[in-house]
Amino acid sequence: MHIGAKRVFRLSLTVALSLAVSYGMANTMPYIAPLFAFMLGAAPKPPMGFKGLIGLILILGMILSTGLLLIPLLTYYPMTALMLVLMGLFFANYLSLNMGKGPVGVFLTVGITLISALGLLGHGIAMMVISALLLNVAIAVICQWIVYPLFPEDDAAPAPPAPPERLQSSWLALRATLIIFPSYLLVLYNPTAYAPIIMKSVALGQQATETDARHAGRELLGSTCMAGIVAILFWCCLKLAPNLWMYFLWTLVFSMYFVAKFYAVLESRFSQSFWQNVMVTLFIFIGPAVEDTANGKDPYKASVIRIGLFLGVTIYAWLMLVSLEWLRKRQEYKKPPALLAEVQ
Repeated sequence: MHIGAKRVFRLSLTVALSLAVSYGMANTMPYIAPLFAFMLGAAPKPPMGFKGLIGLILILGMILSTGLLLIPLLTYYPMTALMLVLMGLFFANYLSLNMGKGPVGVFLTVGITLISALGLLGHGIAMMVISALLLNVAIAVICQWIVYPLFPEDDAAPAPPAPPERLQSSWLALRATLIIFPSYLLVLYNPTAYAPIIMKSVALGQQATETDARHAGRELLGSTCMAGIVAILFWCCLKLAPNLWMYFLWTLVFSMYFVAKFYAVLESRFSQSFWQNVMVTLFIFIGPAVEDTANGKDPYKASVIRIGLFLGVTIYAWLMLVSLEWLRKRQEYKKPPALLAEVQ
């Protein structure tokens, strides 16, 4: 079998299996498991071992617990807490975009934002979310163990891309921070209603690495709109037979197509980050809608509100990207030629 086909089948089956296991176990936030499966399994390499999983769980537990430290500050010293959140977000995005520590930066961002915001509702809720996230990470890795022997990697993994320059990376980290922070303020206003926006804003912050503002805006808005259209199609397919087995099968079918685009097995004019954002946004759309149905809520009304919020966050991210890029170019234009030569 061609190595590209192996990677497509391996990652899609891992994503679908982790979703089925997490929903079958009735976990909290079960739709997060396929997101972790995609994030941890996207690199073409064997999964981590048992010791690696234990170490990952311990490290992620400590990282996510950083949000617990912010809860008393948010309660009694909110301005100080918000300044710490801003600095923490910049550090987390710098880890992701400059030092190649993508998963660490994402989890640190989630710990700083989601855990601290939900902790305002109660310390027990924050601990429950941390436990659910760690359990979903374990499910994602165990599903990798199950699937990988069926489609092993037989070619050398491609070399990772070179990290961007320090000046550019600082701007990218600042850009991602300013994209995520307003969503965090919205979640502080109503943690239960706006919690999914954090995951979407984190995805946008990770995707906003394109230096060309027009191209990046097209990718940000295009991927979000495509994910919304695909989510509607996914929902219509799921309504034909709403059970866990069909949820698993439809997830497998849709994942195979988008993962094939992600690995460039199927030709596409869009980048990997575009298809990555489509996958992430699709599960953030579908997962809460399924949860709304299970809880007796109106999924259509909630989905319309969620799509509107996601589009609003995406448009804001594009405007922030354009504004910061204009400011950066203006500052570079004002620099003396000798200083510009040193920077370049």
